[in-house]
Amino acid sequence: MFKKLLFYILLGILAVLLLINSNLKTIGAGVAILLFGMIMLEEGFRVFTKGPLQNLLKRATHKLYKSIGVGAVVTALIQSSSLVSVITISFISAGLITLNGGLGLIFGANIGTTATAWLVAVFGLKLQISALAMPMLVFGVVFSFQKKAEFKGLGNVLAGLGFFFLGIHYMKEGFDVFKAYIDLTQYAIPGFWGVVVYTGLGILVTTILQSSSATLALILAALSAGQIEYENALALAIGANVGTTITAVLGSLGSNVAGRRLAGAHLIFNLVTGLVALVFIYPLADLVNILSEVVGIATTDYTLKLALFHTIFNILGVLIMIPFIKKLEHFLLVFFKEKVGQDIDEPKFLNETVLQFPSGVIVSLINEAKYLYENAIFEIVAHGLNIHREAIISNIGIKEIVKGSKEDFKTNVRELYSSKVKTIYGEIIRYATTAQSDLKMTKVQNTRLSEIRIASRKMVEIIEDVRELGRNVSYYLNSDNKYISKEYDKFRKKIVKVLRVIYLFRKEVDREAQYSKLLVLKEEARKGKHQSTKSINKLIRNDLITVDMASSLVNDNDHVNDIVKKLIEVAELLYGETDTLLEVRK
Repeated sequence: MFKKLLFYILLGILAVLLLINSNLKTIGAGVAILLFGMIMLEEGFRVFTKGPLQNLLKRATHKLYKSIGVGAVVTALIQSSSLVSVITISFISAGLITLNGGLGLIFGANIGTTATAWLVAVFGLKLQISALAMPMLVFGVVFSFQKKAEFKGLGNVLAGLGFFFLGIHYMKEGFDVFKAYIDLTQYAIPGFWGVVVYTGLGILVTTILQSSSATLALILAALSAGQIEYENALALAIGANVGTTITAVLGSLGSNVAGRRLAGAHLIFNLVTGLVALVFIYPLADLVNILSEVVGIATTDYTLKLALFHTIFNILGVLIMIPFIKKLEHFLLVFFKEKVGQDIDEPKFLNETVLQFPSGVIVSLINEAKYLYENAIFEIVAHGLNIHREAIISNIGIKEIVKGSKEDFKTNVRELYSSKVKTIYGEIIRYATTAQSDLKMTKVQNTRLSEIRIASRKMVEIIEDVRELGRNVSYYLNSDNKYISKEYDKFRKKIVKVLRVIYLFRKEVDREAQYSKLLVLKEEARKGKHQSTKSINKLIRNDLITVDMASSLVNDNDHVNDIVKKLIEVAELLYGETDTLLEVRK
C-alpha cells in the first residue's frame, strides 16, 4: 500500500515539474530513454546467460578473489548488476553456490557498476555518440525480429546500447538548454554540510529512478554541462551508491530468504562504503587529483575525475569488507533464518527465483525431491510398517529390529500424505511443468526434469502401496496365528533391508557395493511380483492359515515387491551421477 501511494505521489510531482518547465522534458526524456536502454540491455544479455555465463558464475565462487573478480568483470561487460544479482539469488536458492560465494559476486558487481560511469564519461560525453546510436537502433530492431533466440538477444543488446547513448545525448542537451534559463550552480552548497545535503539528494534521485547507473549518467551529464559543482557531484555519486540499496531492499521484500540475505549484504556493503566515502571525501578527492595527474586526466576534466572517484571508493569498500566477510555471512544466516517446521508441508528449495534459469530450477527440484524422499517417504514407509526410522539407520540387525517392533503405531497413511506430501508433490510437478514450457532447456535438461517428475510420481505410488500393506501389517502384527505374523514380519524385513541399503547408498557409504545390493534386491522384487512365494503356498496346503489370510498375503506380496522396486528406482533417478545441469544449449 505504501509503495503504491509513494509511486502515485512521485508521478504527480514529476507531472507538475514537466508542466512548470518544458526544458525538463528533454532531460526527463533522456532519463527515460536511458532507463529503457538499460532494460533492453539486460533482456538481451539474459539470452546469453543460459550456458557459459551461468557456468562461469557457478565455478568462480569457490574462491573469494575469483567470485569478486568475475562479478566485477561480468557486470562491467553486461552493464547489469541486477542480472548478476538475479542469477546469484537463483543459484543460492538452488544450492549451486554458497552464500559466501554469492557475497563475493555481489561485492564484485558493485565494482563492475563503476564501468557505467567510465562508459558515459569517456564515450557518452566526449564523443558524438548519438550519431552511432541511430545505426545501433536500426540493426537492433532488425535482429530483434529474427526467430533465433541468439539474434533476438543481440538485437536487444544493440538497441539497448543505442537507447543508452541516445538517452545520454538528450540529458546533456537538456542541461545545456536548461542552463540558458536557470543556473543550478547557484544552489551549490560548499563545505561538509553541502556534502551531506547532496548525498541525501543522490539517495532520493536513485530511489526515484530505481537505478544508480541512471543517476550517475544524470550527474555526469549535469556536470558536463556545468550545472553542478564538482564537489557536490562527488556527494551525489556517494548518495547514488547508497540509494541503490533501497531498490534492493524493496525488491527483496517478497523474495525468498536467499534474496533477503543478498539484499541485506548489499545494504550493509553500500552503507559502509558510503559512510567511509562521506567521511573521507576530501582525502579521496585529493587522491583522485594525484592519480589524475599520473594517468593524464586534465585538471578540469571533472567527468573523468568523478568516474575515477566512483571507482576508488567502491574498490575501497570491497577492501574494507573482505576481512569481515565470514562475520557478515554468519550475521546474515542468523538474522534471515530459514523457516523451519516439523512437517514437510511447503517447499524448502522451490521459489519463483529459481525459475529464472534452467540450472537453478533443476537443482532445486532435485533437492526438493530428495528432501521429500529422505524425510516424508522414509517416515511414511517406516511408520506404515510400525518401525522406527532411527532403528533402520542404526547398526542393529534387521531381524532384531522387526522382532522388537510389535507396537501398532496406528499410522494414518492418508493423513500423512495430505500433510507431508501432497502440497510438495504438487509444487514439484508445477515447477517442472513451468520450467519445461517457459525456459529454453537442452535435451539433457528436459530428460532430467522428466526423471524428477517420474521419481515424484513413484513416491506417491509407494505411499498408496504402503497404505494397502500397512493395514494388514497392523492387523496381523500380534495375531494369535504365529504363521501369518511370521509372513508379515518377512515382508517388513524385506522393506527395512531396502531402506537401510538406500540410506547407505545415498550417504555414499561404500557406494558401489550398496548399489550392487540394490540391483540384486530390485531384480528379486521384479521376479517376486509375478509369483507367490513357496512359504505362502506351503501354508495354504497345510491349512495353517485361513483363505482370507492367504488372499491378503498374496496381494501384499505384490505390494511389497512394488514398494521395493519403486524405492530403488527413485533412488536411481535422484542419486544418479548426472552433472549436465549447466550444459550449453546447442
